[in-house]
Amino acid sequence: MDVDTRLLRYFAAVAQEGNLTRAAQRLYVSQPALTKQIKQLETLLGVRLFTRSRAGMALTEPGQALAERVPALLAEWDRILRETEATAGRAARVLRVGFMASAANEATQQIIAAFTHRRPDWRVHMRQSSWADPACGLAGGHVDVALLRLPFPGQDSLCVEVLFTEPRWIALPAAHPLAAREEIPFTELLDEPFVAAPAETGHWRDYWLATDERQGRPPRIGAVTEQPDDWLSAIANGYGIALAPQSAARFYARPGVVYRPVSGVSPSQVGVAWAPAADANPIVQDFVQCCLERR
Repeated sequence: MDVDTRLLRYFAAVAQEGNLTRAAQRLYVSQPALTKQIKQLETLLGVRLFTRSRAGMALTEPGQALAERVPALLAEWDRILRETEATAGRAARVLRVGFMASAANEATQQIIAAFTHRRPDWRVHMRQSSWADPACGLAGGHVDVALLRLPFPGQDSLCVEVLFTEPRWIALPAAHPLAAREEIPFTELLDEPFVAAPAETGHWRDYWLATDERQGRPPRIGAVTEQPDDWLSAIANGYGIALAPQSAARFYARPGVVYRPVSGVSPSQVGVAWAPAADANPIVQDFVQCCLERR
């Protein structure tokens, strides 16, 4: 009997949350779809894994036995996949570079060109990450090095070099009453609904909601998005406003969205990051050096 690892991941999420709604939100799937997947796994195994009630999803005895083993099984499978992927990249002479949004802005192409000149037998494979993974695949070992926004979760366990700093601006619907202003104090935006990253991103989400500059007032969340296109649509459609790097006005210009300088918030930093083990990897270090030469 073969069981799709996706079914096991869904099972693990429900087992950990004890609630279908919360597990579905965590997995970014609908609750009916998640219920269907759990029933499919129960059918494949021929056992009942949960007892369902208004209080939530309680593990049965067979479900508890499975829940005790699945996390380790999935972690080992993920490790095997990462190692296989990394080995394939080295064999093909491909450097996997994670990035988010505009990466290092206009310097990105210069960095890649410099690396290609230094290592002509290697090529760079850029892998864009959603805002649900602010570490851009680096924490999970899915990339060799990353160009990302600081601060990000897990930053203290990685090697990081700051490349440049730029102001945070505010993105607003074009019809917003403040859109005609040349600069907006952040204190005038405290009661506005904001478009936010997923809650699971922790202090990454908090940073882009400027929770430290809110004088203790909690943010209002108008929408949650993971990708730039969805983010822009939410703003243009009036679901909220959002802090963004100044460069977003260049890279993410869109009808219906305007960008304005905002005072009273700290600037944003872009950095290059890599795992400590890659200190001994000459390919990664060549890429890092190409980044540092252009800061």
